[in-house]
Amino acid sequence: MYVSMNEDLVEAYNRRELTLLLLAMAFVVVNAITLGLVNSGAGVARHLWGPLVWAVLIFGAHGLLRRARPGRDPLLLPIFALLTGWGIVLIDRLAVNFLMRQVVWVGLGTAVLLAVAILPRNLNWLRQYRYTWLIGGLLLLAATLLFGANPTGYGAALWLPLPGAIFFQPSELLKLLLVIFLASYFDERESLLRLGNGRGLFAALPYLSPLLLMWGFCMALLVWQQDLGAATLFFILFLALLYLATGDKRYLVGGLLLLLLAAVLAYFLFAVVALRVDAWWNPWPEADNRAFQIVQSLYALAAGGIIGQGVGQGFPGYIPVVHSDFAFAAIAEEWGLVGSVGVTAVFALLAYRGMRIALLAKRPFHTYLAAGITILFSAQALLIMGGVTKLLPLTGVTLPFVSYGGSSLLISSVMIGLLLYLSGKDEI
Repeated sequence: MYVSMNEDLVEAYNRRELTLLLLAMAFVVVNAITLGLVNSGAGVARHLWGPLVWAVLIFGAHGLLRRARPGRDPLLLPIFALLTGWGIVLIDRLAVNFLMRQVVWVGLGTAVLLAVAILPRNLNWLRQYRYTWLIGGLLLLAATLLFGANPTGYGAALWLPLPGAIFFQPSELLKLLLVIFLASYFDERESLLRLGNGRGLFAALPYLSPLLLMWGFCMALLVWQQDLGAATLFFILFLALLYLATGDKRYLVGGLLLLLLAAVLAYFLFAVVALRVDAWWNPWPEADNRAFQIVQSLYALAAGGIIGQGVGQGFPGYIPVVHSDFAFAAIAEEWGLVGSVGVTAVFALLAYRGMRIALLAKRPFHTYLAAGITILFSAQALLIMGGVTKLLPLTGVTLPFVSYGGSSLLISSVMIGLLLYLSGKDEI
């Protein structure tokens, strides 16, 4: 599809984006004011500075994108704005000592989003050097085995310490690099894979072997680190893109069976997996010990009811690490079922817009890239929301854009920037 947009359509896109941004701003600011009124000892002004900085960043981004990417998808920036703004208010409520860092990360994420969406002339540099990007990411991930640390002082050492008391999680970067690698690989070998499938599954193996080797290396490192949330995301991403590239349901069924087998083996091999499965299956016998986190999350969900306890109300702070792993539970307690469904609907809208960009793309690399990014966002949101509500075992991933975490927010911002770039390019 060659996009030649007239001025009226461009202006309609801009008005739609601006209207949605104003609504997101009103929602976030009202939340911050309400939090200030509830927490009268601190005053309203103390709770407003973060949202005001956020609003300046978002409207600055809107102005730049309006000039540089007039044909962009008008819903992506408002989705990014709503989720990051809501996250800032939540961090202010749940872990105020991390508020300054979160606002800084949102600022850096917005800057990176704009750079990715505006500056590149094309994405050939991503496609052509796929092995270089992936190997670099793997080396960073392997470095955590030697120099890794955990900012909390306990748990898996999945972060690399950087100057200035900053911790970076290489597995977040590796998610994006794996999407780029898979998109480039399937771009070049899509026709061969489909031809091989016509002669049976084994006929396609010669074309899949380099891909399987690199993917297997990624999975081995992640399992070695016991970063099982990232490993699950990688498996879902690989399986979904392989199905999109081949159109063969046998890969999908076989992959799901392998995932189930891997889960059973991990239950007996890794104590952390056994803990999460046991807490998911029946948390109540250890409600005051190993399953304390998920039990408190269920209490928060129950306390929220339909319309919630209200902003700044309830006791989500009883949940350990609520500002990171259980931000969705805090939303559910404050906003109830209404807020929970609202967040779910926002991620569903992000999935729809991302897949729409993939379907409209004319170049296979762009199609796989947009689809892979969308799959990552959707799978990560589904895994954490399912874990918090006890529909799925906890995997240790965070809610994109909302939970505290610089590495996740930065890489997620890059991915939104790529979607904006792809939606606003003439040759898409």
